[in-house]
Amino acid sequence: MTAPASRSSIAGALPAALAALALLIAACTQGAGNLGSVAPPPGSAEPSIDIPSPEATPASSEPAGSPAASPGETTTVRVYYMLGSFTGDSGLVPVLRTVPKTQAVGRAAIEQLLAGPVDAELAGRPAMYTGIPDGVRFLGLDIEGGGAVVDLSSEFDSGGTSATLAQRYAQVVYTLTQFPTVDRVRFLVNGNPTPAVVTGGAIDAQSPITRGMYEDLLPAIWVDRPAWGGALPSGTQVSGLANVFEAQFRMMVLDADGRALSDRPVMATCGSGCLGTFDVQVAYQVSAAQWGTLRVFEPSAKDGSPLHVVDYPVWLTP
Repeated sequence: MTAPASRSSIAGALPAALAALALLIAACTQGAGNLGSVAPPPGSAEPSIDIPSPEATPASSEPAGSPAASPGETTTVRVYYMLGSFTGDSGLVPVLRTVPKTQAVGRAAIEQLLAGPVDAELAGRPAMYTGIPDGVRFLGLDIEGGGAVVDLSSEFDSGGTSATLAQRYAQVVYTLTQFPTVDRVRFLVNGNPTPAVVTGGAIDAQSPITRGMYEDLLPAIWVDRPAWGGALPSGTQVSGLANVFEAQFRMMVLDADGRALSDRPVMATCGSGCLGTFDVQVAYQVSAAQWGTLRVFEPSAKDGSPLHVVDYPVWLTP
């Protein structure tokens, strides 16, 4: 799928973009924690379903003969796509999916990733997209000792530029390393080892690939929790990575009409040329459950104007 050239604020197009969005969940931090709460389908000021309790992040194991999904039971997995930008801050974005409960959650996550963004996500401005070409089939996944070996069909390694190739590999790596049992990935194409493409070139087929090899595919301020379209109850922890001047930026919560409910400074653990982590609590007050926006940006040192703006649609609750 061709990447869009740019990104504008999601907040203006939020109602239309989210009209078909159902059962997306607040994100977890890498490797541990919980997935948060399911965001109810939009369409009214009040949730049409009860928001369930947080779910623990499932451990990804792919034993031989993994049992089929349990009828009527579900779990949540996250997948990583790309989000365009008008301001040069395009990059990876987490989205959550509800799937039938299964021990083979690694397989479920990759299959959801290969399915691509849903219509509501594609309708956003800027649009979400995937670097993975159409027609790629999942062929297998082995996980042992913290390493995952994923096997994909030949379409995965065909076509594309060096940029889109790096994107597709990054999407798979981030999707698999969400699980506490995986911290590195190797790739097979039709059962044959293949060198992974990273932002600086290619890595030999036997070398493990990690998240850190794709830092160039993150926006300057990257929110990993909550996910795009997830629930953000007041008091929720918001976490991610940032590389901004003196490690400082701002975080806002906006209601459905774009009014600021919360505006706070945030400091990452590193900045001005290095990528630091952040993990802060966001509190706000709202009279009725509604879709809103989590906005992160860096105030310009020159005049205070917002730089590196990224907006995430979130479900707000009283």
